[in-house]
Amino acid sequence: MKIKLSVTIITLNEERNIGRCLESVRDIADDITVIDSFSTDKTEEICEKYGVNFITNPFKGHIEQKNFALDHARYDHVLCLDADEALDDQLLIAVKSAKENWAYDGYTMNRLTNYCGKWIRHTGWYPDPKLRLADRKKVRWGGSNPHDELRLIAGASSAHLQGDILHYSYYTIRDHIAQMNSFTTIMAEDAFRKGKKAGFIKLYLSPGFTFIKKYFFERGFMDGYYGFVISILSGFYTLLKYMKLRELVKSSSNI
Repeated sequence: MKIKLSVTIITLNEERNIGRCLESVRDIADDITVIDSFSTDKTEEICEKYGVNFITNPFKGHIEQKNFALDHARYDHVLCLDADEALDDQLLIAVKSAKENWAYDGYTMNRLTNYCGKWIRHTGWYPDPKLRLADRKKVRWGGSNPHDELRLIAGASSAHLQGDILHYSYYTIRDHIAQMNSFTTIMAEDAFRKGKKAGFIKLYLSPGFTFIKKYFFERGFMDGYYGFVISILSGFYTLLKYMKLRELVKSSSNI
């Protein structure tokens, strides 16, 4: 069965990335729907050049915004991407083939991340399979903000496509640290709302274990200097998350 394909992307000040993303899908997309959180840079201007369906919507969370994008896509069969992602040539061919002969409810694909100019093939960052191509009647975004996940409903079928989503994650270590600060606040607040606490093991032992896992068990050392940086910052990410959670719990007990 040949299908029409919508591509959905959420954006906020993505002028650095969005053009590359749109260029990579223009040959397979029958519709591109961009949900924007009121960007103040050239994101909308770039999108207009590609004739996208550009919709502004207040940002209430990654999961909420991506489900809004699903609901506003023009067609039921949807490829969901982030603005800092693009399809490599092999994956582009695989998606074209899936369009021509749609046989499953959803399709997974690997994601290869570029970190400060280096492709990271270990450190727990690859192959990083993601469900991104699906019949929207059979999926919904879930997980815990900001770490969203597209999920198939019970009983839905899936297959894996060859090729990679190319993820241009961080251009500098400073970018990584800034996002860590933002994301750990969101995660701590979400954990606090769910009644979770940061005990001794989580606060004092988890950060060190996270580094050991990333650098040794997941072979971060094979990614050289940046494998070490990612492993260290992953441990610090864990520490920040639980420190912020502990601070929220302590503040609430003093009210």
